[in-house]
Amino acid sequence: MTPSLLPPLPERMRPHSLSQYVGQKHLVGEGCILRKMIEGGNLSSFILWGPPGVGKTTLAHIIAETMDREFFTLSAVTAGVKDVREIIDRAKKDSLFRPHAAPVLFIDEIHRFNKAQQDALLGAVEAGTIVLIGATTENPSFEVITPLLSRCQVFVLKSLEPSDLKALLDRALAEDPVLKERKVEVRETAALFRYSGGDARKLLNILELVVDSFAPEADVVVDNETVTSSIQQNMAIYDKDGEMHYDIISAFIKSVRGSDPNAAVYYLARMLDGGEDPLFIARRLCILSAEDIGLANPNAMLLADACFSIVSRIGMPEARIPLSECTIYLASSPKSNAAYMAIAKALEAAKETPDAPVPLYLRNAPTKLMEELGYADGYKYAHDFPGHFADLEFLPEKLSGTVFYEPQKNRHEDTLRAYLEHCWPKYYQKG
Repeated sequence: MTPSLLPPLPERMRPHSLSQYVGQKHLVGEGCILRKMIEGGNLSSFILWGPPGVGKTTLAHIIAETMDREFFTLSAVTAGVKDVREIIDRAKKDSLFRPHAAPVLFIDEIHRFNKAQQDALLGAVEAGTIVLIGATTENPSFEVITPLLSRCQVFVLKSLEPSDLKALLDRALAEDPVLKERKVEVRETAALFRYSGGDARKLLNILELVVDSFAPEADVVVDNETVTSSIQQNMAIYDKDGEMHYDIISAFIKSVRGSDPNAAVYYLARMLDGGEDPLFIARRLCILSAEDIGLANPNAMLLADACFSIVSRIGMPEARIPLSECTIYLASSPKSNAAYMAIAKALEAAKETPDAPVPLYLRNAPTKLMEELGYADGYKYAHDFPGHFADLEFLPEKLSGTVFYEPQKNRHEDTLRAYLEHCWPKYYQKG
């Protein structure tokens, strides 16, 4: 097979056994949970949660192959309920011949399955007709329905360490049928490892880019300069979807924060066109509404929450419309990070004063002894005072007078500041 007809380097180097598998020692190392499951022959359903390129799909294949299980695979992006039911029906028929070895159903990007699709899996997983292995880059607690999640263990995969990446690099140079025929000198690995970001697939894609940038008969030198140059000249190849995934997301977030609705909706379009999960975008909008708009426009969070709910119900392509509406609204809203800054300061204070006692007059006194000890004594019920406000210190004594929330200059927080200045003139100076 000529080099041009060979599959990409990551596919050529895909491991077929645990001895070739790199990383995730906390799961597949000697005596660890997945290795014990494999060696014990007792395979149960589980979900692999981790960033891209850390070996989720590969691990599922290795487990099924090692345990001699029939292997079915579905992509949650393209599969529907009908596809799920067809595989379950096949598994039921196969169980007549292999009653003690339920087939493995691997579902990539299981977080994209809707409730109906996940419901279709429940009975078969519970009955042991199939062993489900799901792979996701999103927190399964939010994306997988509770009944299904309760029937699956969740294993967290980590980004690969530099030592893991070095092992992958060495193996590719020594074993790949193309690379081992070339003279490749690795002088520096800093850029190679940095651009890969702990992603094995990216590491091997970059290595292949660098090697291909040299003439077929030339010696190859891998250093920081050649790696950076190769990536800059082949950005679309480096990122297989033609999008710099995290750069586009970053530009989207910063455009909303920077109050530019035109740039924000453009980067939204780039993400949607590149196949980004619309629920991921909706979650980012929820975060933006609280972190960057906050009390300058409290309605922003309500709209973002409504957007998330609608997108989760209708899916694409219609989801692009509420996403656009919410993006434009948030970008066009006044901005404040006062709530974000307040909780950051409060968390820092909480860590520094973990044992600061709550004032006695703020404590409940459900027993006679607590009353005698002074619990609740001196508490002022705010609604018994003019304006529903009683001048009382609510913080622990050592934090008395600390101001965590500083209203920022915008129409809504100007109103909040005026109220706080009226209540707490000693803490909030008139602006």
